[in-house]
Amino acid sequence: MQMDFHYHATYCAAYLAGYSHEESLDIAYSAQFVDHCSRTLLAKIKGPGEAATTQLQLEMMDARTDPLGLQDITRIWSSFHFLPRDLHAVKPGCNKYYLQKYRLICGPNSDLVVKTVELAKGRPLQSVGIAMHVLADTWAHSYFAGTPSLVINNTNYEFYELFPDGDGYSEKRITFRHKTSVPDDMENSIYTNSLYQRSENTIMNLGHGRAGHLPDYSYARYRYLPAWGEYEEIVKDNPSDYMKAFTQMIEAMKYIRGDIPAFEKETYDTEAVQPWKDRIKEILEKRQLIACDDWKAFGEELSGKPMTDYAIDTYFDEYTGCPKEEKENTFLGKFIHGAIAHKGMVIEEIFKSGNMLAGFAKPQIKQEAEK
Repeated sequence: MQMDFHYHATYCAAYLAGYSHEESLDIAYSAQFVDHCSRTLLAKIKGPGEAATTQLQLEMMDARTDPLGLQDITRIWSSFHFLPRDLHAVKPGCNKYYLQKYRLICGPNSDLVVKTVELAKGRPLQSVGIAMHVLADTWAHSYFAGTPSLVINNTNYEFYELFPDGDGYSEKRITFRHKTSVPDDMENSIYTNSLYQRSENTIMNLGHGRAGHLPDYSYARYRYLPAWGEYEEIVKDNPSDYMKAFTQMIEAMKYIRGDIPAFEKETYDTEAVQPWKDRIKEILEKRQLIACDDWKAFGEELSGKPMTDYAIDTYFDEYTGCPKEEKENTFLGKFIHGAIAHKGMVIEEIFKSGNMLAGFAKPQIKQEAEK
């Protein structure tokens, strides 16, 4: 997902869940900051590298792909962007190494997403934002894994975009290119994806790189053959999935606030969005590469207050300008603690399942998760 959903739509969901305007902004900032909190950024503000929630392209280019390097990549991407759906999935006829990768495939309504939401309860708003980023990405990034893998994440030329046409859909073959400097061409179904590489563990085969940004566009509907699917076709309906993500975030945040007693899988607060269902659907289905303006306008209508634009450095000075012993009480200090706690929980769950692809949590990370 992109800023339009992680920041603006998350603000809307938080407000509908009962948070104030100011609280909703804090949650939205934290959700979006997950896509920016790299080791490079943390080094700039003198924060702990263990709190990294993403990796920059330049960092990825220098990343090691030996077992330890792959564990480091997997810890970040499986924790924050491709939360595994079933750590105990069964797939007959495959070796243990393949099965470990197969079990990291992302999807919604997992035991891990329940643990993610439960971990955020009773913690600062920054942890709520982190949890909402992770939850939302389980819908957008379904069927891909947060570990480099050709045999899991690759796709082939059988990739078609679907367009509503009467009671069904017409389709158009998608053309992929590798020019990252050129915007995706929606009108002609030309999209940028990662370059095909035969190496199993190249970063080109991380996540949904082989499908480009199609999973991140709320309007997109498409069908394709995943490498892991044994020629069984996947049909992805992003507008429907993004609506479920939005209503599930509301449900999750009502639980975190204490308004409902439990957060359960496959629960969606459709009642909260009913007065605006058509408006939200219109935003989700509108063919545009970024929907920030539409979500922002909707958010401001909901709260009646201006929504602050996201600025990555909003809290840098507060964090860097205070004494070391006070940093944990700053906005970014609370985000860092929340990120470390969430990462520790996910790594520990992967490790307990017998899967070593994420390694094991360092003592500091485990301690944060257990607090």
